[in-house]
Amino acid sequence: MTEEFQQALKQHLSGSTESARWGWKAPRTVYLLPFLHAQFPQLKFIHVLRDGRDMAFSKNQNQLRKHGRAVLNRRERWFYPVPLRSLLLWERVNLRASRYGEAELRGNYHLVRFEDLCQSPVETTKQIMQFLAADVDAESVARAEIAPPSSIGRWREHPAPLLARMESVAAISLRKFGYLE
Repeated sequence: MTEEFQQALKQHLSGSTESARWGWKAPRTVYLLPFLHAQFPQLKFIHVLRDGRDMAFSKNQNQLRKHGRAVLNRRERWFYPVPLRSLLLWERVNLRASRYGEAELRGNYHLVRFEDLCQSPVETTKQIMQFLAADVDAESVARAEIAPPSSIGRWREHPAPLLARMESVAAISLRKFGYLE
């Protein structure tokens, strides 16, 4: 895997100068954080996460389809409803990433809640640019790039008993990431 990764990276970066800063946005990078850190000891990782309850009710359940078998146990995969399975996947993956980032990457780890980015785009973008030590006009970037979707808070439209069960199952992560008081 390391050899294939290095070859793909070399090809991707061909033509770039040695000192050029680069990065990528790929949500599934969260699954490979320890591997990527081993490849790049100075890696800076921006962990963007969205409320797991919103993710659980998304029509896009690709993460669950692709990675559910590796993350969830058999009982969870067979007997839990899709929203609960999706929330458990979100919880486990994001808790692992945040624990790794906080313990191993320390100052090179930055958590950004999607809701904060949408609610306070300029301030949150400034924080990201400071983390990256990027001399960029955060306000112009925020205004040009950030458009909050109408689906924020979609979880509130679902039955209270299901939400209570979900919040009970994922209380640790929902609290850690500031989604439950």
